[in-house]
Amino acid sequence: MSAQIPIAVRNRVSDRAKETLDVVAKFVEEECIPADAVFDAQIGVGDARWEGHPQIIEQLKAKARALGLWNMFFPKGHYKESPGFTNLEYGLMAEWLGRSRVASEAVNCAAPDTGNMEVLAKYGNDAQKAQWLKPLMEGEIRSAFLMTEPQVASSDARNIEMKIERDGDDYVLNGQKWWSSGAGDPRCKIYIVMGKSDPQNKDPYRQQSVILVPADTKGVTIHRMLSVYGYDDAPHGHGHISFHNVRVPAGNLVLGEGRGFEIIQGRLGPGRIHHAMRSIGASERALEWMLMRINDPRKTTFGKQLREHGVILEWVAKSRLEIDAARLIVLNAAIKMDEFGPKAALTEIAQAKVLVPQMALTVIDRAVQAFGGAGVSQDTPLANMWAQIRTLRLADGPDEVHLQQMGRNENKRGKAVATKIAGQQAKTEELLREYKIQKTELGSNIQHSKL
Repeated sequence: MSAQIPIAVRNRVSDRAKETLDVVAKFVEEECIPADAVFDAQIGVGDARWEGHPQIIEQLKAKARALGLWNMFFPKGHYKESPGFTNLEYGLMAEWLGRSRVASEAVNCAAPDTGNMEVLAKYGNDAQKAQWLKPLMEGEIRSAFLMTEPQVASSDARNIEMKIERDGDDYVLNGQKWWSSGAGDPRCKIYIVMGKSDPQNKDPYRQQSVILVPADTKGVTIHRMLSVYGYDDAPHGHGHISFHNVRVPAGNLVLGEGRGFEIIQGRLGPGRIHHAMRSIGASERALEWMLMRINDPRKTTFGKQLREHGVILEWVAKSRLEIDAARLIVLNAAIKMDEFGPKAALTEIAQAKVLVPQMALTVIDRAVQAFGGAGVSQDTPLANMWAQIRTLRLADGPDEVHLQQMGRNENKRGKAVATKIAGQQAKTEELLREYKIQKTELGSNIQHSKL
């Protein structure tokens, strides 16, 4: 809630955002979390899991709209579609949304739709916005973002092989994609697809383009839905999809040929912040479950309640420290995005993207450990939370890619710091000569008492 906003950023949050944050928190706690189990029950079993969507979602969406909670993710000052919140302000809201499986969709702020709407709003033409952005913003349809491919190492986006070839007034697509999140939902009507339109371009970052492909286009085949540690994530799903001579109008190209890298970088920056803040919300909920467990008077080991064991209290304390520290890392990135744009905040975004999922997995794992066998079962939300957040160490680029880039950037200071330290050492030698003394080893002048 607004009273819990970190003091370091509180003066950057408007009164309107604070009021909205309180409404979001109440909506999540009183409406969304209780509805999570209903959502699961309404999905159904077998093939029926992919033939519709739980109606509890529509009821929650109606309640959210009545409360004015809708499309809060569009950042102020960057999109005319924005409801007027900054990245920082929405980040605080996203933390609460991360406590519930259904909350983000209930307020039309669920991935991948958020990133896809930002692509259309920022780079789409008027016709593309009218056909696809408007119904997405109204929550009438859903979408998928298709980039990763099974036959190449997609962590290096230059490896993408999907062919996008011009043929008269059309583009023809051939290739395959997987981890096409959202493609299982029957409401998913549009794919935003990245492929190669100019593979011979000498600039490897100008070979790719992004194009809009209606999900029902001839030649598109969904072969299967991939599971995440055994979870199928129905009806959302993660599709393995092939394209065989898929023909779409040339007007479906976004921004222009060779602009694919520019588009995906613009898309992924804010999305990484959203994922990170939702993960912090999940961590907070995991900590709450741990606190409930260790204070259950029925759960005693070796004559003590769990809370009376020092190691358990250490888990609680470390979790509190780690959550609060990680939150500041993310909010710092959000502030820099607000002030200078996503491109200027790449380092800060990468820090959040790497740090937060690792922190969240650690906190959730402690909660699982506190619950014992129940922690890895369906009787708590912990196992599913862990599985979902584990994917974030791969999604939007694996940790190692971000760490490598951060390491390179940090190492650029190497020459400068070496020069600085050499100067400091030279100054030390000058002072030693001035005072006519010799340098001693650290600690060598300490007098030791004889025992």
